[in-house]
Amino acid sequence: MLNSINDAKRNDELLHRNTFEKDLIYQCSNFEVGGSGGVETYLASLFEHRPPDVSDRVIKSLKNVDQSQFRLLHIHSPDLLLELTGECPTVFSVHNHSLYCPSGTKYLAGSRTICDRNFSYLGCTWGKLVDKCGSRKPLRTLRELQNTHQLLDVLKKIKITFVANSEYVRQQLIQNGVPSEQTVTLHCGISVPETETAPLSLEVHQNHRILFAGRIVSDKGLEWLLKTLIHTDPQIQLDIAGEGWERPRLEKLANTLGLTNRITWHGWCDPDKINKLYQQCFAVIFPSVWPEPAGLVTLEAYARYRPVIGSIVGGIPEHLQDGKTGILVPGNNIQKLANAINELYGDYQKSRYMGEQGHTLLMKEFTMAAHVNNLQAIYAKAIAEFPSRAKKLYSIPQVT
Repeated sequence: MLNSINDAKRNDELLHRNTFEKDLIYQCSNFEVGGSGGVETYLASLFEHRPPDVSDRVIKSLKNVDQSQFRLLHIHSPDLLLELTGECPTVFSVHNHSLYCPSGTKYLAGSRTICDRNFSYLGCTWGKLVDKCGSRKPLRTLRELQNTHQLLDVLKKIKITFVANSEYVRQQLIQNGVPSEQTVTLHCGISVPETETAPLSLEVHQNHRILFAGRIVSDKGLEWLLKTLIHTDPQIQLDIAGEGWERPRLEKLANTLGLTNRITWHGWCDPDKINKLYQQCFAVIFPSVWPEPAGLVTLEAYARYRPVIGSIVGGIPEHLQDGKTGILVPGNNIQKLANAINELYGDYQKSRYMGEQGHTLLMKEFTMAAHVNNLQAIYAKAIAEFPSRAKKLYSIPQVT
C-alpha cells in the first residue's frame, strides 16, 4: 500500500499544470491519502486496488479545469461539489454526516442522544445552543449553517450519483431532500492484512484483554466504556489505541474510578503496533455514542478473527451481526455493555466462534476487492446514463 500512497502524493504535485490523461476516472479529494482518519485509510486502499481505467493522481481542485476530458469524476470532499460543471459523469462518496449536519456528528452532547432532526436554520441553531451539538462559537456556527444550507441546495440541483457508505447515511440523504433514485448504498471494504492471522486461541483469550481503537473524543464512547469496566471481571485489561483532546480528562476519570492498573494508554499506533493489539485481545469494543456512518473498526477486527461488541447506532449494525459476529448493545447502557464483555470473557468458544464468523463475513462481503468491483458497476451505470454529447449542465456559485 505504501507505494500506492507515495505515487498518489507524487502525482498530486503535478496537478497544478492542469494536464490530465484523457478518458480516465479520477479521484477528487482534499483528504490526505494514507492519513490517519477513516476516509484517508479508505482512499489509500482504493488506490491500492484501483483498476487500469482509474488514474493514480488525486485532484484537489476542479476550478478552471476542462471537466469534459474525464471519463468520470469520483468526489470525496463536499466542497468539490461546488466546483462541478456537469460536463462528465460524477459520483460522490458520502463518508460522513457533513452534507446535512452543520456539526457533522448528528449527536446532541447535552442530552446524550442522537439527533433526529433534518437540517433547518432554526432546528440546528437550537441544537447547537441548547443541545450542545458541535461548536457553539457564533461565527463558526453561522458559517457551518450557511455551508450546510448551500451544500443541500446544490445536492437537489445536480444530477450525480451519491454513494452512501451505509443505508443509515443513504436514508439521511433522502430525508434531507436528495432524490432517492440518485442514491445508492455501498458498504465499506478494507484491504486484508498481509500479516498472517489466526482464530482466537485459548492462550490469548486467557490474557483477558479487550481493545478500544479510535480517536479519544467524547462521541466515541470511551467514557461509557471506562464507567462500564468497573462492572466487569477485575481480571479484564483494557488497551486503548488512539489519541484525542479528551484523553487528559478520561485519564483522570480512570484514576478516580480506580482503573489505573487495568488500562494501558498506547497513544497513536503504527500499523504493526495496532495489529499486535488486535491479536492480543479476545474482543474489540466499539462503543460509539454518535451515529457512526459506517465504522471501519468492525472490519479491522474481523480481519484478525476478533468478535466486536458495538453500539446500536448509525451504520454499525449493518456490519455487525448480533449474536453471530459479535454483540450489539444500546448506547450509553453500562449494564448491557458490562454483560456483553463478561459474556465473552467467560466463554472462549463463543468468542472464537464469533471471530471466525466475522472473518468469514469479511471475506465474503467486505474486502476492498469486492468493494471495488461493486464501485465499478456504479461507475459503469453513471457513465452509461450520462448524455453522449454533454454540454455544461449546471454551474454552482462558489462559497465566498
